[in-house]
Amino acid sequence: MKMFFEVQFAALFLAASLAQGAAVEHIGIIKTLAGEVVVDRAGQSIKAEPNLKLYLADVVKTGADGKAGLILEDDTVISMGFNSSLALKSFLFQPNEKKLSFIARLYHGTASFLSGQIAKLAPSLVHIETPHATVGVRGTHVLIQVD
Repeated sequence: MKMFFEVQFAALFLAASLAQGAAVEHIGIIKTLAGEVVVDRAGQSIKAEPNLKLYLADVVKTGADGKAGLILEDDTVISMGFNSSLALKSFLFQPNEKKLSFIARLYHGTASFLSGQIAKLAPSLVHIETPHATVGVRGTHVLIQVD
């Protein structure tokens, strides 16, 4: 239920930004995929394909035979295993203005994170949330499984 409200809030935020004419820039891409992979965006479910652009508040989901490789604009690499669901909750990469943030939420499944520039410049601003804990990324590589 909490996931539903988080996704609805993110969809409303995205819709409000679009309605105000704000330029919404992508924050990464799905570089590779196999099997069933979808992206939930603003109430729509989009079948993923290589090089599909990812935006703030997207939720990437893999099916029973699915896996996906994501690359974010700061060079963060995320590998998702089967039956996984990952929300891109916060991403801000403006190093010249010292505006940096990355927060992802792994609802279930398995994901591997290889940190990018945000973690190198401001490690305290990189977090991976799970239903029961928040992981602060201080190193370069972390593997998380949520049942």
